[in-house]
Amino acid sequence: MTLPSGPTLTTPLPESRRYERLVLGVVFAAIMMTAIDTTAVILALPTMIHDLSTTLVTGIWIIMAYLLVLATIGTQVGRLGDMFGRVRVFNAGFFVFTIASLFCALATSGPEIIAFRVVQGIGGAMLFANSGAIIADTFPPRRRGAAYGLTSIGYSTGAILGILLGGILTTFSTWRGIFLLNVPVGIVAGVIGYYVLAERSPRISRRLDIEGMALLTVGLTLLLTGLTYTAGFGYSETYGLTLVVGSVVLVAFVAWEAWLAREPLLDLGLLRRWSLTASVFAAFFQSTANLAVLFVVIMYLQGVRALSPFDASILLVPGYLLGAVIAPFAGRASDHWGARVVASLGLASSVAGILVYSTLGIDTTVVLVVLGSIVSGAGNSAFYPANNSEVMTAAPGSSYGVASGLLRMFTNVGTVCSFAIALLVVSLSIPRSAAFSIFLGVLNLDPSLYGPFTAGMRAVLYVAIAFDAVALILSVLRGRRIVAPPTPDRPGVSRSSATGPPPPGVK
Repeated sequence: MTLPSGPTLTTPLPESRRYERLVLGVVFAAIMMTAIDTTAVILALPTMIHDLSTTLVTGIWIIMAYLLVLATIGTQVGRLGDMFGRVRVFNAGFFVFTIASLFCALATSGPEIIAFRVVQGIGGAMLFANSGAIIADTFPPRRRGAAYGLTSIGYSTGAILGILLGGILTTFSTWRGIFLLNVPVGIVAGVIGYYVLAERSPRISRRLDIEGMALLTVGLTLLLTGLTYTAGFGYSETYGLTLVVGSVVLVAFVAWEAWLAREPLLDLGLLRRWSLTASVFAAFFQSTANLAVLFVVIMYLQGVRALSPFDASILLVPGYLLGAVIAPFAGRASDHWGARVVASLGLASSVAGILVYSTLGIDTTVVLVVLGSIVSGAGNSAFYPANNSEVMTAAPGSSYGVASGLLRMFTNVGTVCSFAIALLVVSLSIPRSAAFSIFLGVLNLDPSLYGPFTAGMRAVLYVAIAFDAVALILSVLRGRRIVAPPTPDRPGVSRSSATGPPPPGVK
């Protein structure tokens, strides 16, 4: 199927707010669809492992494979959007994600579903990496934060639906329904995007960094494999060698990007913009902290408090609900006061929420989990739209796709690292097999391990606080946003395109 290229920069663009609402609706659906899978798959893992007769480590990779693909190809599919049209690549992402979801539902073994999750990750990367660029193409800088705040509701809504639907389907139906739900949503949203979204980005002549993407993929895969297997089975020379080789490959990746790549995966030219660099690395450290906290709190509720995966996740719903309410206001506030104020306050709130979690013990009330989710949920919902808006405001209009992909890459690398860090640190306190089992919801802890696990959980939480503190420092030091004057005639066109000749490479 040939996707329409849409109107070019010389074509009159839709001027009504109706078009902006349609853009928000389609991006909202994309983010919600991918968020549903994130929480629902975690809830369904025990049933999936049993039904597919697979191992606990394979179960971990059902999650990790998806996140790894998002981390490694985000900038490249963002670059494809700059080259061939962001709307075109975004709409193709719906098609890939939907088809992969159908095959995930039909999988009959662990390796099969991991392979289909990889394809699903490719579709998710096409959606994620270009969604931020499409928002930036549609909304002027003065209203961009509010737009990101509204689309952030999609993540909170998807996370809640993932918890509810995941629990209901795995209890009363089958885990396969989790993936089948994506099919009608993906078809409807994809058709709307196909016929409604207008192509507002110029075509940029770029080159894909295949070598850099390969080095990053191999390096991260080896490193995460070594960490995961060390956490699950203990250290061995083989796992140690895997960690060393993975680290060497990642060093080679950095060297390639810095000196050899013609158009590097890590666009060092963009990273010379301090506000953008600080925002991207703040997102990395925040995501590393955030997911590690989520993992150990769920492990605590399932292993120590003997809750089912569904009941454990329900306690986190208030945080997602509050996040859905706060996000649009936080985004609007960042348009007025800048990301430094709003995102920094959000990170401070996240630290406070983690401190609440750190008071959890063997006999403490689970109400503290609800309180922690509310405080940290408010912080995260303030951080995301403000920080995302700052990244796109700091990026030149000709590189929205690359900048959006760069942000997603660092965010997802942090997510993958947090997963491994949480398991590894906890496995230092309790038997490794128990750490795997309680995370996957297939085993409750022996009472004699409650104390050691709680100590390990606090260690993870303190590490997360350190990561969030680094993110907070970067957020404060990013400087004040300088917002360019609005371009009233064509609010969706980047400043460089609206006020002067096209940048080099624009066709």
